[in-house]
Amino acid sequence: MSDNTSLSLFQKAAKEIPAYRRFLSSHDVKPADIKSTSDFSSVPLTSKKNYLQKNPFQELIWPAAANDLMLFCATSGSTGEPYYFPRGDKLAWQYSVMLEDYLKASSYGAGSTLVIIGFGMGVWIGGIFTQRAFEIAGARMKQPLALLPAGYNKAEIFKALHKLAPQFEQTIIVGYPPFVKELIDEAPDEGVNLKKLRIRFLFAAEAFSETFRNYLCEKAGVADPIRDTLNIYGTADIGAMAYETPLSILIRRLVIKDPLLYKDLFGQVEKTPTLAQYNPDFVSFEEVNGEVVLTGDSAMPLIRYAVGDHGGTLTYQQIKQVMGSHAVNLDAEIQKASLDKFVNRQHPFVFVYERTNMAVTLHGIIIYPEFIKEGLLQAKQAKHFSGRFTMATKNDADHNQFVQINVELQKNLKPDSALEKLALSHIKDSLIKRSSEFAEVSRSRSADQLIQIVLWPNGDPRYFAPGTKQKWAEK
Repeated sequence: MSDNTSLSLFQKAAKEIPAYRRFLSSHDVKPADIKSTSDFSSVPLTSKKNYLQKNPFQELIWPAAANDLMLFCATSGSTGEPYYFPRGDKLAWQYSVMLEDYLKASSYGAGSTLVIIGFGMGVWIGGIFTQRAFEIAGARMKQPLALLPAGYNKAEIFKALHKLAPQFEQTIIVGYPPFVKELIDEAPDEGVNLKKLRIRFLFAAEAFSETFRNYLCEKAGVADPIRDTLNIYGTADIGAMAYETPLSILIRRLVIKDPLLYKDLFGQVEKTPTLAQYNPDFVSFEEVNGEVVLTGDSAMPLIRYAVGDHGGTLTYQQIKQVMGSHAVNLDAEIQKASLDKFVNRQHPFVFVYERTNMAVTLHGIIIYPEFIKEGLLQAKQAKHFSGRFTMATKNDADHNQFVQINVELQKNLKPDSALEKLALSHIKDSLIKRSSEFAEVSRSRSADQLIQIVLWPNGDPRYFAPGTKQKWAEK
């Protein structure tokens, strides 16, 4: 969404949305005074807490939307009470444009494609929204495309991989990263040879590392991790906002090789952000004090809306300049990777870190799930641990603080002390490597006392109930 489009949307919402008129009035903002990009940047931020939850639904939507067909989806409730967001087909069409780019980038070509949708198919946005967007993209492209909305159901997905997928030239597995990892890890035991199925991946809902991407691609025989994988940056609030592209994945894979370049581009080296591109005709992003703020149109327009994520924005030229200062020629790298026809240099980038509320603290240090994931993803670990865990800050009888990490085992394994030591060793090494603050604290106090591992059988209902989104941190 261009600056002019954002300004127009602001003026229209200020005129037609009762709740937004009151919101601006309560902040002494006169819409007629907002005439430029500079003026727009002074408009107060909205959020779920200070705006949406304070107003009746009917006063937050366009008047015309009340007479149109609306679909509702709910947030997961991970940051509080669930909230129900309305949308029309406009957001699905925008998502379909992203999916069309992804389908066209396939290293396997444009042959018959089976899409197995493993997102939840209930009130959450992922499943039904993705199905609808694929339907729109397929109709527009006239590409042989088949959809199987399996939902969060491993048994049905394995049946489809057995019986249905071999009849197609390529198969896209869609799902949350931890769930897809479970499918890939368990496929051999289910008698599924993924390497014969020409697999591609589409993810959403959370960040992951390039180590994770490489792990899945290697185990599933994915031909090209850059062209055959994609992570959607989306939210129930306003759908699929941005998406990984071959260009953004290439940039991230180049940047992580050089910590100084990484820091110059993203501002820190401790965490790995999702790097995605967005279409400014659909949505706009700003960075405000390290927080990502968006403006976008839907049945419920959102103006300078703080979605709760941390990160920032970059243009292609900014990225190219920073990489060039570290002797990395981005244009040459694009040519080297044969990606020129899949690259859109005009679309800006947004980078997003895992939310702080998905982390825990230890002696004032923020410990993100990514740190633990990296420790459990080592090759020797994969046969023992599923990759899912939940962590929480606790205190012992002497009031010493520690982090308890509840780790899920692979199927048919039982907890024992040897596996606890193995998990602890690799997690501790990852924390020391990824967090200089943890490394410093661990020098003065045994890291074994700072981190405690509790192993759980696969699918244990307390932390790892099947069919649920993984909760990485307990509060």
